Amino acid sequence: MTRDDDNAGRRTASRRGFLSAAAALGTVGLAGCGAPRAESTAAAENAAGGGEAATERVAEWSGSDATGVATDHPYTTPRTTIDLDERDGQITVSTTPCRHRLLGDETQGGPWELPEVWAWQTPDTDPSVPGPLLRVTEGTEMEITYDNSAHNRPHTFHVHGLSKSWMDDGVPTTTGQQVAPGEKHTYEITANQPGTHFYHCHYQTQNHLDMGMYGILRVDPEGYEAPDKEAFMTIKDWDTRLSASTAGGDVSFSHRDRNPDAFTVNGRSAPYTFHPEQGSPLIVEEGDRVRIHYVNAGYESHAMHTHNHGFTVVEKDGGVIPEAARHREDVIPIAPAERKTIEFTAGADPGVYALHCHKVNHAMNGDTYPGGMIGGMAYESVTDTEQFASVMEMAGYEA
Repeated sequence: MTRDDDNAGRRTASRRGFLSAAAALGTVGLAGCGAPRAESTAAAENAAGGGEAATERVAEWSGSDATGVATDHPYTTPRTTIDLDERDGQITVSTTPCRHRLLGDETQGGPWELPEVWAWQTPDTDPSVPGPLLRVTEGTEMEITYDNSAHNRPHTFHVHGLSKSWMDDGVPTTTGQQVAPGEKHTYEITANQPGTHFYHCHYQTQNHLDMGMYGILRVDPEGYEAPDKEAFMTIKDWDTRLSASTAGGDVSFSHRDRNPDAFTVNGRSAPYTFHPEQGSPLIVEEGDRVRIHYVNAGYESHAMHTHNHGFTVVEKDGGVIPEAARHREDVIPIAPAERKTIEFTAGADPGVYALHCHKVNHAMNGDTYPGGMIGGMAYESVTDTEQFASVMEMAGYEA
């Protein structure tokens, strides 16, 4: 990543401070103009607009306008990891309306936020988008209880990749079951397929998934050999009009007219993705075996590219790719709901490298480049350099 202007007074980031913040996280120029606010709250399930005035508002909409829609919701926090083995496979999840920062206040191009998202939460964790990373060992009998006592819409829990009973599929259209406001329901699912899987709400999916109700369920095979460094990257495209409309903003939205204007890695847009406390940068040492699990929670395909590091795809949708079928790549397409795991050795010239979507307009914040769907990888040995300090300054991180 580069800066358009040279800031002679930039500080040098503290390597110790950065590494401590990244370890604590547990993860391996937009204008802030305000949109007019409506007096009444628009229901997401009926968010399609109409009429000449609505059409005119949509035509003038800028993604940054979402920031100007005021709500009193709490902010999301970064995703946490939950070891389901330590809980005998049992967990309770719920949904909380939140505000969500795409770019922080001190981040280059910030602030930029979604005024309302529907975040996954557990009794032990704060609400987050994506939801918590659920990790479990193959064969574990899971009991996932959805508690809908705090939200005003029905929801379900649906997970890809695992074989389950019909009534535990979490799809109201085919099961006739959903969890109404004020109710609870327990899904009994066996972790019977190793791999990286995608979970989300399947009620009115076009809205609930697009409002942030998604996450990763990782099933480790028995005897799983962890790499030196491992990261889980959920990528997503957003049309900020849905969030603004749901929050009561004076803007019309229809999924028939969906036009993504925000692109994220683990819920953040670059350069906020590089922030060690709010984003999810990957810190490696020379010679590390690195494994990145990509999950596409959006509605568009993305072409993920690693700078200066060729890789092989070792898993797809929970299936292990035979070694004979693996070959060196540096760009892979990832379709909606698809999961791909890549692996490589950190053997390049030590530096700071981008991991980004190569649909280059997805690597932008509005009309500003770079931004959007760019994740970062840095070698620990360069975290005391001027170049690394510049990236931290753009991310809004104060060491």
